Amino acid sequence: MRKIISAATVMLFILGILCVLYCISIGLFMGYGTSFFLIWGVMGVGLIGFGWIVAHKKWINRLPVWFRTIFFTVVGTGIFIFLLIEGLILAQFGAKAPDGADYCLILGAQMKHHGPSDVLRRRLDTAIKYLEENPETIVIVSGGKGVNEPVTEARGMYEYLTKRGIEPERILLEEKSGNTWENLHYSSELLDLEKDIVVLVTNNFHVFRARGIAKKMGYENLSGLAADSYPFMVPNNLLREFLGVIKDSLVGNL
Repeated sequence: MRKIISAATVMLFILGILCVLYCISIGLFMGYGTSFFLIWGVMGVGLIGFGWIVAHKKWINRLPVWFRTIFFTVVGTGIFIFLLIEGLILAQFGAKAPDGADYCLILGAQMKHHGPSDVLRRRLDTAIKYLEENPETIVIVSGGKGVNEPVTEARGMYEYLTKRGIEPERILLEEKSGNTWENLHYSSELLDLEKDIVVLVTNNFHVFRARGIAKKMGYENLSGLAADSYPFMVPNNLLREFLGVIKDSLVGNL
């Protein structure tokens, strides 16, 4: 038992330190557009603190048996749910779309002063390839203007697409939305959800949740098309998507 506790303590300390270092790395080098990455620092400190508690077994022994039972049951259930949802998210990383769609819907992401963020640029480049191979497909660019954005995401996407040869008359703009649900809701006003064949373009980590919301909203003929994402940011994106799936499930979007 003592060896198991020692191994668990070391593992918790290592995971905690890695989480803190990951948080610092994103903050210093990635120029991330939101403060979500700070959660890694919080988790790291929490893991280190929990490791200290495990190392001092007497603190655990002082807790009532019923409390320990409930605590470890909740933790175990949480880990199971986390792994299940992450598995569903990862299953959509290679999502492909059939040719011949009526519409290609690109979900918005942050626009910076120099142009699309890395996340958004990858979505746009994936959509451009599809649009070049399917010249009859109309594209909808969806996204409003955040407080830290120079233009609406839709306008920024429009400019990026036209500079790379996509005809302006093929592009419809939706400039009101501020999140995934609104992207899909306001874009649906430009579509016949029962008849139109729609390809939904977003990053690989986002496809599962976006498709789920769209299906719940009534998109009948929908395929996801996964753009890639920056490898270093995948853990952060997966954690954020897990929380997004939980939130959208609780409010009835999924």
